[in-house]
Amino acid sequence: MTCVTKHEPKNSLRVEDKKKCSVRVSIKIKQADDLERILCHKFSRFLMMRAENFVILRRKAIEGYDISFLITNTHTEQMYKHKLVDFIVHFMEEVDKEISEMKLSVNTRARTVAESYLVQSIFHA
Repeated sequence: MTCVTKHEPKNSLRVEDKKKCSVRVSIKIKQADDLERILCHKFSRFLMMRAENFVILRRKAIEGYDISFLITNTHTEQMYKHKLVDFIVHFMEEVDKEISEMKLSVNTRARTVAESYLVQSIFHA
């Protein structure tokens, strides 16, 4: 059974019941422009390279999604189910916040570089 929830056209969540002993949760992160697409790709790759530290994070997301989690029967036996759900919800909120902060940081740095370039070109003209 597969359930897909779309918050916005560019933000969705897919929950798949796999073989009655695991659930795969895939997340498509909101990407409004090219900069957000680049930041999302880099951030997702960074996290997936460290998947073993997150236990339920998969190394490769399914096609069309940015991040996937695999929650097995063993995970639900070892962890509280409501804490797993809380973790995924909190993770989604934090990823959105982190990408927004990175975008602001990149734009601030770009503005500073542009101002510096303009000042140098005015004084050297």
